[in-house]
Amino acid sequence: MVTFNLMQASSTRWQIRTRPNRHYPFLSRHPWVMANALAHNTLREVPSAGNFSEIAPLPVDSLSEESLPVEPDSVSDAPPEEVAESVPGDRQRRLPGCGDVIDLLDHDGNWVARGLINPGSRLRIRLYAFSSEEQIDDALWAERIEQAVARRRLAGSPNPQGGERLIFSESDRMSGLIVDRYADCLSVQITGGVLIPRAAMLIREVTAAAARHQTPCQRILVRMDDTTVKHEGVSAETLAELQSLTTLDSQADPTVWYQHNGLEMAIDLQDGQKTGGYLDQQLNHAAAASYMADRRVLDVCTYTGGFALAAARAGAQQVVALDSSERALEIAKRNAERNQLGNIQFDQGDCFDDLKERRERGEKFDAIILDPPRFAGSRNQTNAALRAYTRLNASAVDLLPPGGILVTCSCSGRVSRADFLNMLVDVGRKRGRDLVVLESRGPSPDHVFAVSCPESDYLKCIIVQVM
Repeated sequence: MVTFNLMQASSTRWQIRTRPNRHYPFLSRHPWVMANALAHNTLREVPSAGNFSEIAPLPVDSLSEESLPVEPDSVSDAPPEEVAESVPGDRQRRLPGCGDVIDLLDHDGNWVARGLINPGSRLRIRLYAFSSEEQIDDALWAERIEQAVARRRLAGSPNPQGGERLIFSESDRMSGLIVDRYADCLSVQITGGVLIPRAAMLIREVTAAAARHQTPCQRILVRMDDTTVKHEGVSAETLAELQSLTTLDSQADPTVWYQHNGLEMAIDLQDGQKTGGYLDQQLNHAAAASYMADRRVLDVCTYTGGFALAAARAGAQQVVALDSSERALEIAKRNAERNQLGNIQFDQGDCFDDLKERRERGEKFDAIILDPPRFAGSRNQTNAALRAYTRLNASAVDLLPPGGILVTCSCSGRVSRADFLNMLVDVGRKRGRDLVVLESRGPSPDHVFAVSCPESDYLKCIIVQVM
């Protein structure tokens, strides 16, 4: 486990080189340096005088590689590093701490970028600076947080009672930090261990920026999911210290109400998925609803009812909302009651089994919405994910009459839009149906993506008429 100090980050700086020809993604400003991209025996501590020759090289493999980080739709499938040559036992070595600043050089020693290192993660370095003049300090974080929140205001004035993403990790040049706002509550998700020593400062800056930009927040929840804790090498003690930054009353109801497409919606900040809700689908909920009037609708993987409630309010004849999570359905029911929507039936079950059973019963719907969880978290899961999407969409097509509407989504960053559309081509071929795309959509504008990190362009929402 990695030991952290929440109150300060080390001032020590390090230097390391990439393997031959492994530096090109970082010249294009990609922020993730996996352990297997780094050259052996090139890790050096940078002395104050900048004379690297005085520092004995340390092997890259002296750092732990027991874990693999999980980012939202990230690269998480790099193979382990090869075993490096051993270091003489009498050599006195210092190793970098998690969150230490490190300069990345190419194999020939040319400066490439600057980032923060996590010795306990295979996503070894997260890059934040691509100019040697730029320092990773409090001023950099404050500036980037201000820019990120201001970026959300380019589209117009915010709704203080609404929901929005304020910080989106790599897309806002802050790899490892996600912040969503639900009314006056900030849900802070740390996905990179390197930011834990800076967490208190980052939260202060985000809170101040939100207030400056017309959305003051009174409550804060800090989260780090179990998978990230394991893969980032975070100890139970460190996690508890991180969570102590939460100001939301732990004894109170963990649900928070906010306005979503004109509806009153609740989400579970403490135990819900991601930051509690799926703000990235907010505009897609509204777009899909415009096709649902007078239709019998099946919403598969409804979670807290975003698509289902929007469809019901738009005049759907009946909505059947399906999810495997009892807790999610409880919140979805509360949302329906709060908005006085009585034409929604809530069913619990597995999406694949449920669709199969409905087909066997001869059941039909005028419109079906598919919003499953991410099927591919890494490159080697892509083919399996495409098979799962094919199976799910084919089962949905079986329940639609000619002219029916299919709204199908993928939040798997490893599945490209082209791959997803080709999956639909395959479904049409197998079922002998024509699929006509009405809209090809992405996330809401507050979920920006960086062109240097294509994995951040992850959400696909395709609205199709099935003939």
